[in-house]
Amino acid sequence: MYLDFFGLREQPFGVTPDPRYLYLGPGHREALASLYYGIEANRGFLSLIARPGMGKTTLLFHLLAKFEHTARTAFLFQTQCSSREFMRFLLAEIGIETESQDFVKMHEQFNRCLVQEARAGKRFIVVIDEAQNLDASVLETVRLLSDFETPQAKLLQIILVGQPGLADKLATPELEQLRQRITSVSSLSPLTREETGRFMDHRLQVAGHRGVRLFSPEAEELIAQVSEGIPRQINNYCFHTLSLACAMRKKIVDISMVREVMHDLDIRRFVSEVGAPSSHRQGIGNGNGANVSNGTSGPMVVPFHAVEELIGFEPEYARPIATADGGAKDYLSPAEAIEHMREVARLLHNWRNRSGGPDRQSA
Repeated sequence: MYLDFFGLREQPFGVTPDPRYLYLGPGHREALASLYYGIEANRGFLSLIARPGMGKTTLLFHLLAKFEHTARTAFLFQTQCSSREFMRFLLAEIGIETESQDFVKMHEQFNRCLVQEARAGKRFIVVIDEAQNLDASVLETVRLLSDFETPQAKLLQIILVGQPGLADKLATPELEQLRQRITSVSSLSPLTREETGRFMDHRLQVAGHRGVRLFSPEAEELIAQVSEGIPRQINNYCFHTLSLACAMRKKIVDISMVREVMHDLDIRRFVSEVGAPSSHRQGIGNGNGANVSNGTSGPMVVPFHAVEELIGFEPEYARPIATADGGAKDYLSPAEAIEHMREVARLLHNWRNRSGGPDRQSA
């Protein structure tokens, strides 16, 4: 752990949504203000829509902390559920355990809780995270919750939070009634280069860092670029580069360390040739592979040498294929590719029998 090495009290680039580490750049500040005033004005339905990793959950924990003493709150994460399951999750979140499967009874229990909080002079705020995963029928159940009200005020404030897919879902005709009830739509934008540096500095200061900067300007620049200004990605690169700097006993992260971490975190290195996107398969065949159409923008290249390495010898079909006019081709049509794979399976079966493999006993 590099905390002692860099003089830190705690992990500055963790993955938990700790409100203390929330960096309020212009976009996050505007979204927070919009949600806060929406709740203060009893606007009913609010929404926050942003890409993954933008800090939505951290922002919401910060928001709810402002209403800690004036509102009852519920934060729901379970969004792949039926309407009945949703109501049970909601009741459990506010401390009401129920074994009832009766939807009407669960509604009545929730309504009683709302009335009780209203009489105590408290708001009731429900945050539904990852709301893009909710089925349309469950979102309709959520809409019906907004009917809990008095002639003077709404008894419930609901914040729908999700990725851009939530906007797509809300735009469908079947959810028009819910869409009309949403009075505020907020979003979060990626951090700029300057904001990325301030974001990193803020988190380091909260974690107790004092003294010289831990990242060179060039390293910050590259982290801002490769992270695309997404806070979760920034945290990831900062954590790994500081770990590398500590291992190298260096007090400052330089650009070479960022490049090394970029390489280490590049998941594309582990994608198989057959399963890789076409953009990463170009040039794999080198004239000695099978180009099979797979419905994408480019061909799928299946190198013949892979078969040779697997079974220990080069089968005849791995050589250029003779054509009717006496020429040769080094690719297969879809139908030929199917026949090719059948032949591979047959040869593997025979090879295992000869080598005493697991197929031998069943042959």
